[in-house]
Amino acid sequence: MPFPEFDPVLIQLGPLPIRWYALAYVLGIVLGWVYAARILKSPRVWLPGKPPITTTQLDDLVLWITLGIILGGRFGYALFYKPVMYAQLFTGETLGERFELFQLWTGGMSFHGGFLGVCVAVFFFARKHKANLLSLGDAIAPVVPIGLAFGRLANFINGELWGRTTDVPWAIRFCNARIEQLYGFCPAGNEPRHPSQLYEAGLEGIVLLGILSLGVWKWRLLSKPGYITGLFLVGYGLARAALENVRQPDVGLDQLPFGLTMGMILSVPMILVGAWLIRRAWMRPPAVTAEPVEA
Repeated sequence: MPFPEFDPVLIQLGPLPIRWYALAYVLGIVLGWVYAARILKSPRVWLPGKPPITTTQLDDLVLWITLGIILGGRFGYALFYKPVMYAQLFTGETLGERFELFQLWTGGMSFHGGFLGVCVAVFFFARKHKANLLSLGDAIAPVVPIGLAFGRLANFINGELWGRTTDVPWAIRFCNARIEQLYGFCPAGNEPRHPSQLYEAGLEGIVLLGILSLGVWKWRLLSKPGYITGLFLVGYGLARAALENVRQPDVGLDQLPFGLTMGMILSVPMILVGAWLIRRAWMRPPAVTAEPVEA
């Protein structure tokens, strides 16, 4: 199948281009905000405990999380996939090279880095407001797949992070006139490849969202602090590790030992921590949390 002639720019407002990728972040954050507010405003799913924060406090937390996503995602990408960006701060020959790390518009974000950034933001927010850290994580984890789904769809529109070569009937050739004009050639070549971005949008996004929603609304796992967070970590880690088998490794990271990829390696700690959180929550009785403090 040929790759559609998608334009990565949704609309041009004068000198300001509004890109699908930026819109994916905005939609993910806004819809996640709405869903998290709904969870916090449903005290019955927290019984015998109570929501860790109020919806007013959630409004403040969204800003913290947004900064965690952007800074963590960019700095994590540089650390895990392109560490030369840090060296260029001191050795870059041009101004562009020196400050490439901060050029978010050029692309390059890491989910694992963004996840760590969000963890830091949630930790300090919980500490500031004296909220239960695990319960706060449980309120945030169910909404993350929304952002993941939109982000992977944006990756597909951009024609990036494609899959490995394959002969399945739905394989796509990630090459068209726009990509050739942008790069002077097609980075993915002309071979048919897995549309791994769509696989990830489905598995890490839609399927994981469904599982976590069952955990919140049907299985009532919010009564056990850390359970939903652990379920997200295990679910995402397993999905990402499995899909790495059909996703093309990043340039320079395709020669790791034992056929591993950086995505697999970074997912292992998530799976282990998630399994520990699930076991910890399962072994403990439902906790009665304190009344959240108003902002």
